[in-house]
Amino acid sequence: MRVEHIAFNVHDPNGMARWYCEHLGFTVKRKVMEEPWAHFLLDEHGTFMIEIYGNSSQPVFDYPQIAPATMHLALVSKNLEADRERLLKAGCTPVSDGIEALPGGDTMTFVRDPWGITLQLITRAKPMLD
Repeated sequence: MRVEHIAFNVHDPNGMARWYCEHLGFTVKRKVMEEPWAHFLLDEHGTFMIEIYGNSSQPVFDYPQIAPATMHLALVSKNLEADRERLLKAGCTPVSDGIEALPGGDTMTFVRDPWGITLQLITRAKPMLD
């Protein structure tokens, strides 16, 4: 088995999908033009999808209250400082004060997207995926 996607039920799936495409480089693989307004967004390498949808009959997490270490979407960055600044200008809020060095030579930072979901921007000393 392999992972196809992970899903996020949100209050503004249309706006969030647009933002993820514009600022994170995702593309729409499939979308549903009525509730639940599901958007299957493919990463720029075509290897992983996230689903953003708005099912009003189901609860939506209070994403800003979820600790970054509890849940986050990790995105590989080639330039942490530039990507962090670009995303902050695009409406993200900082979670960490800057760039953190990790054991083994990796570096990372956390920001929250405009809907409160934590994004971990990470640069690996040795890539984990091809």
